[in-house]
Amino acid sequence: VQLQASGGGLVQPGGSLRLSCAASGSIFSINVMGWYRQAPGKRRELVAFITSGGTTTYADSMKGRFTISRDNAKNTVYLQMNSLEPEDTAVYYCNAVTIVAVTATNYWGQGTLVTVSS
Repeated sequence: VQLQASGGGLVQPGGSLRLSCAASGSIFSINVMGWYRQAPGKRRELVAFITSGGTTTYADSMKGRFTISRDNAKNTVYLQMNSLEPEDTAVYYCNAVTIVAVTATNYWGQGTLVTVSS
């Protein structure tokens, strides 16, 4: 599985961005897709994920501001980010989890930088 993330950039506080992550390769085996982020000097943390059935889960600090969605026809997952705050500045990584038999494997995209600043 290969993941290509895009959509990061510089945005002012209160603004919005939409990240995209396109999957290719053995996409039939993908069960979950999601987003993580890593701010400078901090550990990578979960932002949100969505299952193949469409069930979503968000980190508490993102609830109500971020929306994850999935277009199965395009093999793409999106992260709509609204009301962005400087604390949201981070590199955002796309993630996919495949489960084959009893083996789960994580795949990561290259990361896209989101900078929230005036």
